Amino acid sequence: MTEPLLILVSGAAAFGLAALLWSLRISDGARGAARKFKEEAQKLRDRLARADSVFGAHPGVIVVWEDDAADDSAAKTGDWGSPSVYGSPVALMGLLRFTDDAASANPAVRILEGLADYEARDGAGQDATLRERLKQLRTEGAPFSLTIIGPSGRFLEADGRTAGARAVLWITDTTIKGLEESSARGRLEEARQVVARNPMAFLEMLGKAPFPAWRMASSGKLQWVNEAYLDAVGAGSMDQVLDRQIMLDQHITTQAHKTITAGANTTDVRHVVVGGDRKTLRVIMFPLTAGLGGMALDVTAEDSFREALEAHTKAHDETLNHVADAVAIFGPERKLIFHNHAFAELWDLDPAYLREKPDHGSLLDRLRERRKLQSRTDYAKWRAEQLSYSQGAKDTLSEDIWTLPDGRVLRVTRQRHPLGGLLMICKDITNELAHQARYNEQIKVQSATLDNLREAVVVFKADSKLRLRNRAFEQLWNIPPERLKDQPDFDTVVECCTEMFHDRAVWANIKARVTNPDPDYRVSDTGVMRTSNNKTLVWLTQPLPDGATLIAFMDVTAQRQVETALKDRAEAFAAADRLKTEFVHNVSRQLRAPLTTILGFAEFLESEKPGALNDKQKQQVGAILSASDHLSKLISNILDLAMIEAGRLDLDLSDVNLRRAIDDSVDLLVSTADKTKVRVEVQCDEKVGTIHADERRIRQILFNLLSNALRFTSPGGLIRVEASREDGVVRLTVTDNGKGVPFDRQPSAFDSFTSGDQRGAGLGLALVRSFVELHGGQVLMKSAPDAGTTVLCFFPETAMPRGSRGELNLGAEAVTLQ
Repeated sequence: MTEPLLILVSGAAAFGLAALLWSLRISDGARGAARKFKEEAQKLRDRLARADSVFGAHPGVIVVWEDDAADDSAAKTGDWGSPSVYGSPVALMGLLRFTDDAASANPAVRILEGLADYEARDGAGQDATLRERLKQLRTEGAPFSLTIIGPSGRFLEADGRTAGARAVLWITDTTIKGLEESSARGRLEEARQVVARNPMAFLEMLGKAPFPAWRMASSGKLQWVNEAYLDAVGAGSMDQVLDRQIMLDQHITTQAHKTITAGANTTDVRHVVVGGDRKTLRVIMFPLTAGLGGMALDVTAEDSFREALEAHTKAHDETLNHVADAVAIFGPERKLIFHNHAFAELWDLDPAYLREKPDHGSLLDRLRERRKLQSRTDYAKWRAEQLSYSQGAKDTLSEDIWTLPDGRVLRVTRQRHPLGGLLMICKDITNELAHQARYNEQIKVQSATLDNLREAVVVFKADSKLRLRNRAFEQLWNIPPERLKDQPDFDTVVECCTEMFHDRAVWANIKARVTNPDPDYRVSDTGVMRTSNNKTLVWLTQPLPDGATLIAFMDVTAQRQVETALKDRAEAFAAADRLKTEFVHNVSRQLRAPLTTILGFAEFLESEKPGALNDKQKQQVGAILSASDHLSKLISNILDLAMIEAGRLDLDLSDVNLRRAIDDSVDLLVSTADKTKVRVEVQCDEKVGTIHADERRIRQILFNLLSNALRFTSPGGLIRVEASREDGVVRLTVTDNGKGVPFDRQPSAFDSFTSGDQRGAGLGLALVRSFVELHGGQVLMKSAPDAGTTVLCFFPETAMPRGSRGELNLGAEAVTLQ
């Protein structure tokens, strides 16, 4: 590379001299032409010297596409063409590390192919690739500036510009801090040869370089600047900068003095206001013949990346410090470069020792000395194996279980760190293993419990895979156990069940309860199946908290058969009861017509209109009238009971004076009571007043209760009628001191056609209960053999509509009766 640069510089000088000689020949005055030749030649030499110095100091490479038809065609097709490459050998060798020797023999093509697809960002922070931007530069002349993120944390600056008809790419490795003097000389010689071949193109490219560049005298005076320098300081021309000595910033002179004094390159990174924006520049100055050169590279993006990386690293470390698991990172040299708080606590290590960044092997030795590791006979082999995880032979994720002397169990995970070294995570799984053991035990208990259930139970996971089933499930659907191994999915299990139940719609509904995560489906559901072997199954789905679904199948064939039999029996009883009611109703009506005739003729005979009756005849007519009256009342009671049971008896409600109704009812039985020598007493509270009820039914209740008490009370006995009102409830009580009701007959005392002495039809108490309940009340009885009987009737002050019973507070009375 040195010889082509020397040739370039020499050729440029020769070209300039030839041009001046030619102009001298064609000029009108020999002396004027000679003077002009000398002046132009001197200017050209100065420009070439300045260009040589600056270009030779550039720590990168320059790729140039000449104005060539072949290159233009290649640009449109995406081919690299035949570019030329210039720059320092050190930079060239550094960039060639990113390339593949097989890509091309042309080093420029190798560099481009190696860098074309790396991650890159432009000045606006947008992602791009070098390949895309170079195509736009070569086809459209669109300039660009990119920061390329290379491997191993290297940053490259790529700037593309047009120089006349040429396309020029500047590539600078911003991670290079300096250049060796010998390399700089070689680059200078190469640049001279390039300039010699085409001096004007080289000067134009250097002048249009996208970064500020300048040359200074040994005294620190500016001698030359490029266009980027003018833009950076806001100057209109080079003469303005040179006349006013406008420095890039106030530190340029100081750095120049250091460079001259040290006779070596100097690099400084500082913030400079450029075009009104605060940017971070890497200012490089290097000694040249009779002065020095400098350039300023914009590393704002790199600086931002570095700050973001530092912030990210800090945040990453803080995050790891809050992780419960112990984390340690060993660098490429096996030194401990990071550990979190949990790591120090897990191994009980001194913070001062950890700050010394011990290597991996020393740390293992210290843990062994302090009896933190399990004793091993082959410790040396084990230690070598642990250290090998950071080498290339162990580049995959690896996990081991370490049992510590104190009984703790650790899961140790190791992985190669992306930046080299080893990442190690130690997790204490002692409690996890204990929980796992308890969980396994619970699973065994659960399985044993399920196997002892008569119901068929199966559990599917959210992904429709079979988790659990019991033996009853296998037996119900006649599925061999081997077909349910390896956790088959729902569809596979259903295929085993469709032989007995074929309705796919039902199975699809059950599957939706298993696999559909929609809340509308994650609810319990049930249904009935009729299998091909005449079994009736009830199925039930129940979502579980972990996303699984339990499905239970219950064989209710026998239960349904019993229910059907009971239903048929109940319907038969209802039909019989209906027939009985209709029969009683019809018979009662059929009896009433002849009874009316008998009663009419008996009353006619009693009136003696046909003729006088003797005493015997009067007695016989009286017996006929008494029997007819008894039979008439019996028929009326039967009809009332039939109407009540049919639900067709309505109350005729009005205000009823309860005391008057009691007195009238007692008066009707006084003569009978006198004959039997039974005393009747009435104790009626003055506050009882009136109630809103059916007066006729209230009188029937009183008459039936008094008749019943009189029939079972011996001569000389006592019947007491009591009435009171309290909290909106009227209590009517009829008490006698007769023979009482046996305990075994008390539950049926109020049933129809039940008589205690076979002298009645057994309808009196049945009608009492029915009439009281029609008023929204309740009837209770207290009795014992030879201790008398008490019947209590509770009425609301206002009778409730039929079918709506009132809620009476009868707790106290109920307790009293027990």
